[in-house]
Amino acid sequence: MAQDNVAPPVPAEQSAAASEESDGPLEAGPDSPATDGDEADASQYVRIKRDADGTPVALQTAIVHFEGKPDTAYEGQSVDLVGVIHVGQAEYYQALKEQLSSYDKVLYELVAPDGTRIRPEDLQQRRSLLSSMQSGMKDMLHLEYQLEKIDYMAENFRHADMSPDEFVKDLERRGDSVWKMVARMMGAGMATQAKGGDVDLIMAFFSKDRAKMLKQAMASQLLDIELVTAGVSDANGENTIIKGRNRKAFQILKEELDEGANSVAVFYGAGHLVDMAERLEAKFDMQPTDTTWFDAWDLTRN
Repeated sequence: MAQDNVAPPVPAEQSAAASEESDGPLEAGPDSPATDGDEADASQYVRIKRDADGTPVALQTAIVHFEGKPDTAYEGQSVDLVGVIHVGQAEYYQALKEQLSSYDKVLYELVAPDGTRIRPEDLQQRRSLLSSMQSGMKDMLHLEYQLEKIDYMAENFRHADMSPDEFVKDLERRGDSVWKMVARMMGAGMATQAKGGDVDLIMAFFSKDRAKMLKQAMASQLLDIELVTAGVSDANGENTIIKGRNRKAFQILKEELDEGANSVAVFYGAGHLVDMAERLEAKFDMQPTDTTWFDAWDLTRN
């Protein structure tokens, strides 16, 4: 499992300029600077790593380390935003599992009743409830499913997400609903298709190296946070699926920090982390100090 330690996330204008250049070798050293050829969103939580020839070699997710600023309430405490994608390689989840064991507390996402723990014996039943799309994607890309590879019964894990009732109430509070959100997302998806956004996926599907080509095509789409989250927000820019759930997670984060936890990981989908980083800086007086990258998908193999 390749991991790269790099500098804190760079400003958006620097990221945009950097994405035009080529990257160095795949195996960067532990003190390597941020690699210029990697495509990423402004806050660099998901990227495609490329070799010296510009060939995509890995889809990576970030762990960004935040520390409390001097002379603030959380000086001496740290929070890591641990980005994850929900379908990945077995080695990816093993590396994350080892990393997560090092924190005082790990706050994880799952829209479920407060305090829910995912027991191994529950997974077989849950697996039968997965949509055909999720199951098909996992098998087609030769990848694994997050819930089956992470130990959610670990002592340092704590559920930090909305309950189904809280989710619905937050939608209703804003005059929104699941069906309205689905309609917005479908509209955004159709607009993407009209621009030819599915051409690469269709070509990859018929390739002799289907798994590899599909991963490369889908990895590029996952980088576009605006595309991934298209349609989730209402006309006022508010949403429940990211911002509402983040508010709940950070209520629990504050509890843990106030109770003296020195190191806390917030283990959430990478699409949540831009908003979470803003909350850490604005409301917790924390600042990012370094970033570690994990290979989620090997883009060179089937």
